[in-house]
Amino acid sequence: MNIDWVILGWLIDMVLNGFVWLVIAIILLTLINMTDTWTKKALELMVKADEWIRKLIDNLFDWIEKKNLQIISSIVFLIVFGILAQLEIIPKLIT
Repeated sequence: MNIDWVILGWLIDMVLNGFVWLVIAIILLTLINMTDTWTKKALELMVKADEWIRKLIDNLFDWIEKKNLQIISSIVFLIVFGILAQLEIIPKLIT
């Protein structure tokens, strides 16, 4: 019985290649799962921060309105619109 070493080498190479790709897939899938968890936690934190900021701004505007402080309200509006202009949100809203 003759052994065809080319075919045997090819079979061994295919098995080892499959094993290496399996290990790579396992590592990448766990990495993707880990980063997905981190992304979800970051988004939850961003939602909480957004709600807190919106609540703070609403309370600030309500307080200014109750006190009838037009100078402070105009300064706050300048700051808010300046931030929106720097983030290029106002041009996007206009167009």
